[in-house]
Amino acid sequence: MTAELQRLVVPVTPFQQNCSIVWCARTGKGAVVDPGGDLDRIAARVAAAGVTLEKVLLTHAHLDHAAGARNFADRYGIPIEGPEREDDFWLASIPQQASRYGFPPATAFTPDRWLEDGDTVTFGEQVMQVLHCPGHTPGHVVFHHASGVAFVGDVLFQGSIGRTDFPRGNHAQLIESIRAKLWPLGDDTVFVPGHGPESTFGFERRCNPFVADALFED
Repeated sequence: MTAELQRLVVPVTPFQQNCSIVWCARTGKGAVVDPGGDLDRIAARVAAAGVTLEKVLLTHAHLDHAAGARNFADRYGIPIEGPEREDDFWLASIPQQASRYGFPPATAFTPDRWLEDGDTVTFGEQVMQVLHCPGHTPGHVVFHHASGVAFVGDVLFQGSIGRTDFPRGNHAQLIESIRAKLWPLGDDTVFVPGHGPESTFGFERRCNPFVADALFED
């Protein structure tokens, strides 16, 4: 069933965060990853693709990824899954985050399901593996599909890595998450970052100035 994963990216919020719509081609059932805002735009793309949403998935709880999640889930009557429980303090602060950055008012919430490393999430006939990848936030997770695509949030970008200067960010932990959790998924794996263009793990292992393999050779 792995070839049956379909996906599209909808940049949202003033931060141009990559919200992803993913679905099972066989059943038409899907999920939305990180609906941080611009909910009508996301909903229009869902409708145009003919997707029946089953859940919202969150990589982490920063404003641009999670502020719209509760309203979006309520609109469709679907649950929110993710992130990992250590991001609870970020979800609790969403109203303050929204006010600080001029976002529409947003409410704090608890997801319907916290995720842990090794869990799976499903929609239609598709399954994605959950990897806990802390460092950018303590509860950050990555979603990996066996067809060779990963939704990595703000862990890794083309040519860069996530910031670690936020509360409970940890640079060493982020580097370890990338090298120990993401690289074993394979060089050909395409990843959708939280911002900017897609890339592959192999390209980043060769060229990323923060985590290229050459930086760690003895």
